[in-house]
Amino acid sequence: MNGDTADGESAVWTRVHGVHDAPLDLMTARFRRHRYAPHAHEEFAIGVCVEGIEQIAYRGAVHRSGPGAVVVAEPGETHTGGAGIPEGYAYRVLYPTPELVGEDVIGPLPHFPSLIVDDTALAAEIVALHEHLTVGGDAFEGESRVVEVLRALVRRHAVRVRAADRFSPDAARVARAVRERLADELVQPPSLTDLAAGIGLSRYQTLRAFRDAVGLPPYAWLAQHRVTRAKGLLARGMTPAEVAHAVGFADQAHLGRWFRRVLGVTPGAYRNSVVVPQQRLATTLSPRPDHIAPGR
Repeated sequence: MNGDTADGESAVWTRVHGVHDAPLDLMTARFRRHRYAPHAHEEFAIGVCVEGIEQIAYRGAVHRSGPGAVVVAEPGETHTGGAGIPEGYAYRVLYPTPELVGEDVIGPLPHFPSLIVDDTALAAEIVALHEHLTVGGDAFEGESRVVEVLRALVRRHAVRVRAADRFSPDAARVARAVRERLADELVQPPSLTDLAAGIGLSRYQTLRAFRDAVGLPPYAWLAQHRVTRAKGLLARGMTPAEVAHAVGFADQAHLGRWFRRVLGVTPGAYRNSVVVPQQRLATTLSPRPDHIAPGR
């Protein structure tokens, strides 16, 4: 399905197999008005703006990225995104797993202290790789180029020791306890009063500590975590209506609103893009580029 709309916004989600143990997802998009809600990914988000200017809120600051720069958002880091100029922006992004990015690294995962990496040559390599994968280029070449690009990114721009956390150990402890309980009680989450009582704090102290550590209030984290869980269920072939009930959204429309705010695409479009016939799972690097409705 063609993802272009009358206002010129579009998005294409592509999934390829054979690069690593897990599928590698890619996004190609063009936006003018769409803005992402604050969210985080379980994977790295490594992208290049190929046209216009993208504006991203990340780690307490607002960043602007244009052609020639590489954007690297780490797993678990809350961020937003949208157009930085009225004309909008176009970009390509890969979502490699932490295991793939840190494949040859001993010790902690590579840490990228800067969201935006000024490396024109590497940006061009990433765009070329992205194009190769989305059109279903040679499988062996594609796998090799993924490994080479990620190694170059880590070697040139990552550090091994992460700077001190921006929040206190107590905030981290509170956030971990709240996340674990919300994840365990996904469909029928506890009240804020119950959450706070469980960790011995007031409701305000719980909210403040969680927001300091995560960058989101608990209800927003829960919604984006439900979206993350929904992705996995949709990829297994469940319908959006089934998934909405399974992850705790009130209905399919509620799932759809949050899914697009976090990922920029509708649940149905995402499902159509990533679900492949079982016999194709054994093939190496078999992409399914599907043009889908506006989103990221």
